[in-house]
Amino acid sequence: MIVFEKPKALADVKMHYCPGCTHGIIHRLVAEAIDELGIEGRVIGVAPVGCSVFAYNYFNCDMVQAAHGRAPAVATGVKRADPENIVFTYQGDGDLAAIGTAETVHSAARGENITIIFVNNAIYGMTGGQMAPTTLPGQVTQTSPYGRQVESVGFPIKVCELLKNVDGAAYLERVAVNDVKNVKNAKRAIKKAFEYQVQGKGFSLIEVLSTCPTNWGLTPDKALKWLEENMMPYYPLGVYKDKYAEEAGK
Repeated sequence: MIVFEKPKALADVKMHYCPGCTHGIIHRLVAEAIDELGIEGRVIGVAPVGCSVFAYNYFNCDMVQAAHGRAPAVATGVKRADPENIVFTYQGDGDLAAIGTAETVHSAARGENITIIFVNNAIYGMTGGQMAPTTLPGQVTQTSPYGRQVESVGFPIKVCELLKNVDGAAYLERVAVNDVKNVKNAKRAIKKAFEYQVQGKGFSLIEVLSTCPTNWGLTPDKALKWLEENMMPYYPLGVYKDKYAEEAGK
């Protein structure tokens, strides 16, 4: 009896991510959702610049490379060209919440029937650990050696809280992958986001709190603890909007 196996939608290759990085967990959850929904032949992924830049090597589906921050715009074009496509973007916080803020907000406002997987590790990972839009107040990075000073650079952007006020957004949830319980919940949320797209329900974004041991300067186990103790209080987990569940409850 098989109790555990690699998802068919996940390529059998070595990943480039740093030891302890949780991108690999998130990749697996996306691939499992694709397998379980039986949509592999219809799926097109969009990856921009960032740690996810090589995502086209890791998923057994068609992939499109987008310029930095432009993945939602590219995904919109791919979906509108053939609405039968199941289109997802896989983006980091430096990409989605900085140079890509406009594309994200306006895709949600239009209610584009796409799925966004938003990986938030509170730092620019690929380019050396600079302060990101999601870097916590007081958090030390390469460009905030004394900690993020909100008086001069402002507060972090809370993407789910921002988008919940956008009428076109259908489903928004923030999850984490720091322990078994949260990984299972993240899997449920990612699968539901894909299900909503299959059903034509509109724009979904799943924000996944993730670790960056290398740029945080922590061991993998301490990075998981840091996420739990610092990121989760500032970025509370939960469903921020589920338009169809809310309508059903009325």
